[in-house]
Amino acid sequence: MKWNAAYWIEHLQLQTHIEGGAYTRTYCSDLSIPREQLPPAFHGPRPVSTAIYFLLQQHEFSALHRIASDELWHFYYGDALVIYEIGSDGQLHEHLLGSNPANKESFQCVVRAGSWFGSRVKDGGDYALVGCTVSPGFDFADFTLANRTHLLERYPRHGSVIRMLTR
Repeated sequence: MKWNAAYWIEHLQLQTHIEGGAYTRTYCSDLSIPREQLPPAFHGPRPVSTAIYFLLQQHEFSALHRIASDELWHFYYGDALVIYEIGSDGQLHEHLLGSNPANKESFQCVVRAGSWFGSRVKDGGDYALVGCTVSPGFDFADFTLANRTHLLERYPRHGSVIRMLTR
């Protein structure tokens, strides 16, 4: 049996995410890192690690954003997900998260701290159910949603991706 997106949204009690898609936090470490021991990009103490389920449907996209931590993505179910990452060096990387290595899909990928990134379901797909683990743990205080005009000025050669993944 192949479950649909609505099944997972209900079963996992996913809520709408500000960047697009749906999510729920599944883990937050009881251990905490004090602000003084973190790099300047962090705006307060952080749990050592956090994790979420994230579901994106083919008619949606995860808007370009950045966070202060590395983010490890995990593929769980559905169709492949394309994660676009504009690194601190300005290079565009496309990660293909999925379950078919013959199609160059991987079960995991890492998006580096400070990179701009967003995602969409691979063409022809219906939805992707994935997970994200963040360390130091995620907090919306360290989250920045991209401004289309600003990114187009800074990275004009990635204009098609920026226009596709910004509102």
